[in-house]
Amino acid sequence: MPSKLAGSPIRFGAGEKRSTFTHFLIFCSWTGSRLYNKFAPQSLTTEIEMEEFYVVKWGLPLLFALTGLIYIFVIPMEPEGVKLTFKLIPMALLMVYAWRLLPQQRQSWHWLMLAGLLFCAVGDGTIRWFVIGLSAFLIGHLFYLSAFCKRLRVTPLRVAAIIPIGIYAFLVGSQIINALYDKDETALVIPVLVYMIAISVMAWTAIMTGSKSAAFGALLFVISDSILSWNMFVGEIAYSHALIMLTYYSAQFLIISSMRESVPGRPAPR
Repeated sequence: MPSKLAGSPIRFGAGEKRSTFTHFLIFCSWTGSRLYNKFAPQSLTTEIEMEEFYVVKWGLPLLFALTGLIYIFVIPMEPEGVKLTFKLIPMALLMVYAWRLLPQQRQSWHWLMLAGLLFCAVGDGTIRWFVIGLSAFLIGHLFYLSAFCKRLRVTPLRVAAIIPIGIYAFLVGSQIINALYDKDETALVIPVLVYMIAISVMAWTAIMTGSKSAAFGALLFVISDSILSWNMFVGEIAYSHALIMLTYYSAQFLIISSMRESVPGRPAPR
């Protein structure tokens, strides 16, 4: 409940004696109530609603970040089963986070976002079988793309973003395709080419939503997959594992966090 001190300055009666500690407590109470009124939604009136608010706003994101950092910098590469388990823990937490972001009045694009996240998690678990993992990520991108298409806020500048995205995809993609031919892995050329087109279009549609979170997340996804593909087929990149996973986890979190934002004419998720 908002404090009565929040809307008025602190005043002391004439001749009123207060210790320094008492003044400090009153100041803390007043400051805390002002911060509460500023950052917590006024509709939260029960302890359960407050717990829900802080779990979604701070608890799950911090736990996601912590487990992601543990996977990247602490867990050894072997045994592989342990490594894979810790790799998927942040994704499981992100699914819980995404579910808690769902508004009461859910639109079809909310479910498309959840489906995209789910298939990306499947891709995480199966990427050791490259084509299977790539296919799962491809499906995930198509779900994300479909969700973004339902949230479009088209402007000429956002449409023009296809130009730098296309140039980047051509420059990086041509090197990867050439490397596949050089390594005599021609069977991967078509799957990789289709995937590059899909993730590029996904990034473009994310930009056209007008959501900074979705746009930055999608671009980080492109960077993450570029590092992964380059490291696998073209040449070794220093600290590739950390770079891939830091950009990947950040990308997924930003994309899912965009579910907080509203579509024109529709209420935003609470």
